[in-house]
This record gives sequence, C-alpha cells and structure tokens, in this order.
Amino acid sequence: MLSLSKDKIKILLLEGISENVVNTLKSAGYTSITYYESAISEDELIKIIPSYHFIGIRSRTHLNDKVLKVASKLIAIGCFCIGTNQVDLIKSSNMGIPIFNAPFSNTRSVAELVLAEAILLLRQVPSKNTAAHSNVWLKSANNCFEARNKVLGIIGYGHIGTQLGVIAENIGFKVIFFDLLTKLPLGNARQVSSLNDLLSQSDVVSLHVPETNQTHHMITKKELDLMKKGSVIINAARGNLINIEHLKTSLDENHILGAAIDVFPIEPENNQEKFQSVLCGQNNVILTPHIGGSTQEAQIKIADEVAQKLIKYSDNGSTITAVNFPEVNLPHQKNCSRVIHVHQNIPGILNQINAVCAAHNINILAQYLQTKDDLGYVVFDLDITDAKTIYQEIQSIPGTLKTRILH
Repeated sequence: MLSLSKDKIKILLLEGISENVVNTLKSAGYTSITYYESAISEDELIKIIPSYHFIGIRSRTHLNDKVLKVASKLIAIGCFCIGTNQVDLIKSSNMGIPIFNAPFSNTRSVAELVLAEAILLLRQVPSKNTAAHSNVWLKSANNCFEARNKVLGIIGYGHIGTQLGVIAENIGFKVIFFDLLTKLPLGNARQVSSLNDLLSQSDVVSLHVPETNQTHHMITKKELDLMKKGSVIINAARGNLINIEHLKTSLDENHILGAAIDVFPIEPENNQEKFQSVLCGQNNVILTPHIGGSTQEAQIKIADEVAQKLIKYSDNGSTITAVNFPEVNLPHQKNCSRVIHVHQNIPGILNQINAVCAAHNINILAQYLQTKDDLGYVVFDLDITDAKTIYQEIQSIPGTLKTRILH
C-alpha cells in the first residue's frame, strides 16, 4: 500500500466510542471519519468495510473471517475496550493487520463496580429495593452481613483482580485468589491452590478471567454447590464463564444468596434491542448492561490510549502493545522513505529485501526487525524520498502479507 495523505485515510468508528477519539484523530490530521452511535449489522459492515483503512470498535462488533476477508484496505484495528475476543486474531495476523486495545484503562471502574455489588448483595439490597418499589416494607437484619471479615475469593489475579483485592482489603474483606500462575500477592491477599478451595472458603466470589475453551462454563452447578450456603457470586468479566441456567437453579434452591451479572452469553446489539435472560425477575440478582468499564473516566482513558496507538502506527509504523503483532517502537523518520513489511516468519526474507535495495543502489539508513510466532515485521528507512520504484518487488517477495510505504 502506497502512502496516502492523512485526509484521505478513512476511519470507521462504531458503537458510540467516546467522541474524544474523533477530536484526537482530527488533531493529528485524520479528518475522514465515519462515526456510528451503535453497532451495525454484519451485512451492513461487510458492505462498507472495504472502503476503510482503520476501524474502531468496542465489544459488540465481531470482526470475523467473513468480515475481514472483504476488508482489503484495512491497515489496523482499534478495540476501544479491554478484550479482543470479538476479533479473529489469526485472520487479522495473516492479513498483516495489527490490533490495538486498552487492557488497563478501565481497571479501576470494573473493580469499583464489583466491590459496590458485593456490599449490596451482602446487605440484601436488591430484594429490599424491589420490595420498597412495590410498597412493601422489609426492614430486617436476616441474612444481611457486613463486608468486614468476610472472605472475597477472586478468580483470576490480573490487573482487575489485584486492584479489586487491594481496595476490598481497605474496607475489611479478607482476600484470597486463584490463578493458574503463581502470583505475588498484594497486601494480605493469599493465593489458594485450586478453584475448589477458593469456592469452599469464600463468602463472595468474583470472576476476572478471559474467555477461553478452558474457562467456558467454568462455573456450573457442580462448582456452585461447592460454594458456602448463603454466599454470593459476581461476574463482570465474560458472559460464558458461568452457566446461567445452573446459577438460576442454585438461586432458586436458596443455596446462593445472590448474584451480580454484568456480562451475558448473548447481549443486545444496541439499546433499542430487547434484553432477555433467565435471571430477569430474580429479586436477589443485580443485572447490569455490560457497564463494568462504562465510566466517563475510563472511556476518556480508553479513547486516548487506543487512538494514540492507531495514530502512531499510521504515522511511523510503531506496534508497541499490539495484541497480535511483533512489537517495535520506532522513531520518526526524517528526509527518507520508510517501508513497512509484514511477512510470514520464514528464513531469507530480510536477505531478499536487502537484495532489492542493493539492486536499485538504495542505501538503507536504518532497519528494525521483530518476530512473533508465525509473523515477521521489518521496517527499514531508505536514503530516498520515494520508494515507489521498489514497492512491487518488495510486495512480490514470497511470504509477504502486507507492504506499506510511509513518506
């Protein structure tokens, strides 16, 4: 792909991403921006995505093989959220398209929501709130508890899990956690050796793991039965971690005192679509519409972080923190032509690139190479102001996935 002026680079933003993104992109010279307040259908996306060079999404838009294979101009993907499971990472890599996200920007927002829900559930606020709205007065201390000295069990001790543990300790929770890796505890938190140990010891269980084949329905009736009678469970991570039907059964049996669910196996595409769940109508369940990271502070941080990453990649090829790409931090080029080459990680490609430059008597001023798994990424600055003469030869090297020239 040859260089385009910034005003001709087309950017598609979906799902009501913070408008700070638009301001940031325009300040950097990118003005051809299409902005949607919500997600769009897959069919509509397939129709329009072939025209765009960059796309920004949140969690509702799925960039699968069917969508990506028609995105012939796509240079990079921005996920304005924590996760990237809504994007086909393998297909994106094979097309030479890096994916950028904001894995830590809404950490505090999620941790605060979980802590608030834990306290509300321990105090039986959801059922008492429902009763009060129905003109019923349920003043009682039955099954209502302080957070102090209760055990909070955190499944997944990553950035959100660790921050939740720290702030929960400050109000008196005893924190234990389970993680597949041995982690350094913060504060007085304690790692337990198995999921079963965590479930059997905890008064409150909170999930903070990604969705994988191993974590899909990691909480079923079997695991719920291991939890203390009268305990509560919270999921603000991924929708398929808990078997929702099994959770409803445990709630109906009064084994689980309450639950808070922020993520669901199937979620509405937009605010106009009807939400449905077997948990609707349960007065001891807090249901929230995937708002764990939906605070003004988090959205501003996410908008700035991902937008800056896209700008930096577009401007000079830097791929630091890319999810699926070799990471290279690059200086700005001056009075030279920069060539970006994405290729299969096979022997000899760098030699072939150098041979093309030598055949045209072009001096290489600087060269940056990094690999990741099956992907290779090389960036080289040439002592010329226009590299169009060698573009086709570089692009024709066997194993090439994408070539881009920056002037």
